[in-house]
Amino acid sequence: MSRHFERRVSLEGLVEFGISLPGRGPLAKPDQVLTMAAQADALGYASVFVTDHIVLPASMARSVYPYSATRQLPGGAAQDYLEPLALLGALARETKRARLGTSVLVVPYRHPLVTAKILATLDRLSGGRIILGAGVGWLREEFEAVGAPPFEQRGAVTDEYLAFMRQTWTTDPVTFRGRYVSVSNVHALPKPVQPSGIPVWIGGHTDAAVQRAARLGDGWHPIILRPPGLLLPDEYGKRVRQLKAWAKEAGRDPEAITLTIRVPMEVRPKRMKPPGGERPLFQGTAEEVTKDIRTYADLGVTHVVWDPTHQDLPSVLDNLERFAQEVGPKFNRARGGLAVGAGGARSGRNEGGLAGEARGSASAVNRSASRGSASAVNRSEPAVNRSASVVKRSASKRRAATKGPRKNAR
Repeated sequence: MSRHFERRVSLEGLVEFGISLPGRGPLAKPDQVLTMAAQADALGYASVFVTDHIVLPASMARSVYPYSATRQLPGGAAQDYLEPLALLGALARETKRARLGTSVLVVPYRHPLVTAKILATLDRLSGGRIILGAGVGWLREEFEAVGAPPFEQRGAVTDEYLAFMRQTWTTDPVTFRGRYVSVSNVHALPKPVQPSGIPVWIGGHTDAAVQRAARLGDGWHPIILRPPGLLLPDEYGKRVRQLKAWAKEAGRDPEAITLTIRVPMEVRPKRMKPPGGERPLFQGTAEEVTKDIRTYADLGVTHVVWDPTHQDLPSVLDNLERFAQEVGPKFNRARGGLAVGAGGARSGRNEGGLAGEARGSASAVNRSASRGSASAVNRSEPAVNRSASVVKRSASKRRAATKGPRKNAR
């Protein structure tokens, strides 16, 4: 199988960083998620991801949530949940350089011809920046509510839908005969900017998910440190070895599969004694978080997407900047900053890496906008204004933090 993901320039020691926007809860409001995305882009983050649910049934008694010790979805169901593909359209306008993706899109929920069309359009609108993080889903009641194929067949459905979307992105006209989808001699245009199609990162931590990533994925994108799928370093390393073995069995180059993680992360201004005694991984001082990242980088991880741990916007924005200034540069500054080429649409490097972007985030957005047309500059003004103001607020908070204890809202 040919490789479908055109990686950014691979440099020794390079780790890219992204943020996952809240899908629900107090921060999942349009203005707040757009502000977070604009600042992440201005600070030089490599990616911004969104999550997926169409409905949250009032009763989920027949389903098992895979990322909680209680096996139940925390926080309740009666909450706003922004549709991820529509949100990516807004993010394509609000950002200029960060890649935009789903973490993850539940593939069986939508007809693959429609999904492929939307993603190709988004890739055009964003200049070739889309990543499809793909999952099979876990919520049986949601499958039934949206009229998806049978829950028990979700793995086979996902495999076929992904194969169909790959073909839709790379051939014209499209003819496909499958168990779950069939089309004959249709033009599915436009094609994505990325010539090999949109890269697919397979989510999940189970055997089935790792095997799917080995057979079909351009990347493996598990959530870690969420019981029961903790994927602590030893377990993650074991999974990587399994992934590479299964990729070889499938006739693929294991090194062509991007290794990623998504993890709750917080960079604190000073060392704190955890209530339970042991510090959670990826939550601590810049030095502690840097050490945790290096542990996973030694296992092959090249892209880390982090979930905010705070529940208020100023704290999230402050942590975005703190990470960009104190952690990110340790992984990319020495060799010239972030590598950003993809499909010819975005070439070159962001000189100075995350540290350089953190020092001049508002001007970076202005420079990016100036490369486009006058209308593009006008369209980007909301993101520029928001990003400039939030960076100033974050800088003020950081200066205050150096003068005394800092209380973080959670």
